[in-house]
Amino acid sequence: MEIIDAIILGIIQGLTEFLPVSSSGHLELGKAILGDNSVPEESLLFTVVLHFATALSTMVVFRKDIFNLVKGALKFQWNEDLQFIAKIAVSMIPAVVVGLFFEEQLEALFGGNIFLVGCMLLVTAVLLFLADKAKDTNKKVSFSNAFVIGISQAIAMLPGISRSGATISTSVLLGNDKTKAARFSFLMVVPLIFGKIAKDILSGDLSYDSGNFTALSIGFIAAFVAGLFACTWMIALVKKSKLTYFAVYCAIVGLIAITFTFFN
Repeated sequence: MEIIDAIILGIIQGLTEFLPVSSSGHLELGKAILGDNSVPEESLLFTVVLHFATALSTMVVFRKDIFNLVKGALKFQWNEDLQFIAKIAVSMIPAVVVGLFFEEQLEALFGGNIFLVGCMLLVTAVLLFLADKAKDTNKKVSFSNAFVIGISQAIAMLPGISRSGATISTSVLLGNDKTKAARFSFLMVVPLIFGKIAKDILSGDLSYDSGNFTALSIGFIAAFVAGLFACTWMIALVKKSKLTYFAVYCAIVGLIAITFTFFN
């Protein structure tokens, strides 16, 4: 992978991670446009590394929230902070199951399958459109809600399904407050990404040559910097703007991607 390609893909990841438009889907589209011929395993590795970068940027932006959660949990009381952490743990269960038992099948989908990406972007568009019609409330995410949201996060491991879009939409459709839904959505992915990286390191799946390391490192930096910018600016946009705008965008890009496959 060329250095300029790694930078472009890193910026794409950083900017799209926090918008309900599917960062993984945009990465696959970006790879197809740039002519990236990585095999599925290498393609997924690059995607995971970029997600790791945006997970770090999420921690930087939400550092006060994370500090308060850890501080509250260390009181060893069944308080709101410890309950929030427990809900995040519950939300991770579906994705962990998929990652452990269907990893090979999932990796095979990250090889420039533009038609699949286009179809999944249309699914994301429908989810966002439905969520936009839901009434806003002051309801907090419950434990049962957390598990259902976790299922949507597991499904969002497919390229083209927006993780933030799927989880926020699911949470809102369950009757939760949009602001609380967005906060839960962005924080719930952090331990999942770190867990994925730890698993790959321990299993040796992250072995690569020096050339690949350079591209991964530059892509990581680009995604981290873009993620910091996007997370501070875009989160407010996700909370305040109508999801229908993003639904229209996903529908247009999805249709373009599907059309693209018929002419190549």
